[in-house]
Amino acid sequence: MAKIAVIGAGSWGTALAHALANTGHDVRLWAYETEVVVSIRERRKNDVFLPGIVLPDNITPSNDLSFALDHAECALTVMPSHVCRSISERMLPYLTPDMLLVSATKGIDVERHMRMSQIIQSVVNKKFSPHIVVLSGPSFAKEVAGGDPTALVAASEDANSARWVQEKFSGKTLRLYTSDDVIGVETGGAVKNVIAIAAGIIKGLELGHNPMAALITRGLAEIARLAAALGARRETMAGLAGIGDLVLTCTGALSRNRSVGVEIGKGRKTAEILAEMREVAEGIKTTYATVELAMELGVEMPITEQVRRILNDEIQPRDAIRELMDRSLKNEYDKGSKF
Repeated sequence: MAKIAVIGAGSWGTALAHALANTGHDVRLWAYETEVVVSIRERRKNDVFLPGIVLPDNITPSNDLSFALDHAECALTVMPSHVCRSISERMLPYLTPDMLLVSATKGIDVERHMRMSQIIQSVVNKKFSPHIVVLSGPSFAKEVAGGDPTALVAASEDANSARWVQEKFSGKTLRLYTSDDVIGVETGGAVKNVIAIAAGIIKGLELGHNPMAALITRGLAEIARLAAALGARRETMAGLAGIGDLVLTCTGALSRNRSVGVEIGKGRKTAEILAEMREVAEGIKTTYATVELAMELGVEMPITEQVRRILNDEIQPRDAIRELMDRSLKNEYDKGSKF
C-alpha cells in the first residue's frame, strides 16, 4: 500500500481520500480550515464539506503541509484552481523528485490562462522536473464517497506515472483508465463547468429537454475546438473527461456549477448566489479565462461568450438564447473535425 498525501479537504478531496483509504492506503489529508481537521479528528467526519460520511481511521487530517507530505509517495492536489499556484509554492520545500504529483483540480488560471498541471510544473521546475498526472472524469464527490461505481481517467505524458495512479487508485468502486492526452483531459474537465452553468440556466428557466440536448452537443463542439487548438486530440472529447464529465455536470443536481446556473435562470444575480456558497463553483472563473483564451487562439465559442455576458449581468438569459438561435446558419461539423 502507498503513502498518499491529499492536499485539499473540500468535498472532492475528502471523497478521494475516503476512496483511497478504503483501498488500504495510508492517507494524510491536508485541510486549510482548522475546523475541518477538528471535525475529522473528533468525529471522523468532514462536517463542513462532506457531511454524513464516516471516514476510515487510516485518514490522518492535518493543517501542516510538512507533516502531510512527509515521506509521501504521491501528492494528490485537490485545491480550488485560484489557489493552485500559492499552495504549490507552499508545498515546494517538502516535495521530492521521486514523489508523484497528481492534480485533480478542474479549472483554467484567469491570469495566465494556464491549466493546473502547467501551474504545478512551473512552480516545481524551480527545484526539479516533476512527474505529473492529471485525474479527471465524471464524478460527484458525494457519490464517490458513498461507494457508487465511478470511472475516471489518469492522464500523463509519462506512461509509467499514469499506470501507477491507475493501479493504486483503482478499487472496488473506482475504475481508472489511462491517457497521454493531458491537454485534452484537463481542458475537457475545466470547460465543461462553463457549459454546466448554461445547463443550469436552461433548467432555471424551466425549458425542456430539446434545448438541453442541443446545449450539451454544441457545448461539446466548443470544448473540442478549444482543446484541438491547444494541441489536444479531439477523440479525447468522446471519452470520460469529455462527453462523460460534460453530461454528468450538465444533468446532475449535485453539480455546483449547474446549481449556480439554475439560480441565475430563476432571476437571481451572480454575486448574490456566490455570497451563499461555501465551496467554489469553478465554472465562473473558468468562463472568463476560457473566453480570453479562445480570443487569443481565434476559436469561436458562442455559448461560452454568452455565459460570460450573463455572469456579468450584461444580458438576460432569454436574450442570450435568442442571440444564439439567431446566429448565421452553418454546417454542423467544422471542416475535418468530428465535432
